[in-house]
Amino acid sequence: MKSMSVPISHAKTLRLVETGILLAIATVLNMIKLYQLPFGGEITFASALPIVLISYRHGIKWGLFSGFVYSLLQIATGFGTVKSFFVPEDYAIWASIGIILLDYVIACMVLGLGGMFRNKFKSAPALCLGTAVTMLLKYIAHIISGVLFFGAWAEWFFSQEGFYAVGAKILDNFSGTGLAVIYSVFYNGLHMIPEIIITMIVAYVISKVPAIAKKIN
Repeated sequence: MKSMSVPISHAKTLRLVETGILLAIATVLNMIKLYQLPFGGEITFASALPIVLISYRHGIKWGLFSGFVYSLLQIATGFGTVKSFFVPEDYAIWASIGIILLDYVIACMVLGLGGMFRNKFKSAPALCLGTAVTMLLKYIAHIISGVLFFGAWAEWFFSQEGFYAVGAKILDNFSGTGLAVIYSVFYNGLHMIPEIIITMIVAYVISKVPAIAKKIN
């Protein structure tokens, strides 16, 4: 029994170190914006992928926990934006909590499901498929948040000059919750669809790098 305790302890230490490094990489990548939308949401260089890799390497439970830690790091590093949600005249407290849960906690934790296809497919398709599903779930979390808490911006958004041709038709045919849903799908898609594509491409590329491929097989 004593001889087994060393490798088990060593494996746990390696997992903690590797997780810490990947969390740090994800946090730094999230701070480098390729494009920033005016009212929230940005395109980064595959900042979610390190969390997906944690799940792929160490399992879904550890991935979900890592996703939760990542959400706290996002809140901490983006506090200037997050604290604006707690201004009483802008949002009720329950709405502020809902925004934090959906746009940060849940949106980050779903990335911890990235290892769901490991051992079901070869490494490259398993990683890419896991990335696609988790990023889609992240997109859905942002959509729900947009419908519940930011739907009031829909009419203004579709009235802007850049969207007027399409926006006028949407405003003529939709209102209320339906308009809020279309707005949230459209607005969040502006950053999430490019983010999903970029992240899947990077996931595929790194799965083909021999040194990394050995780690994720």
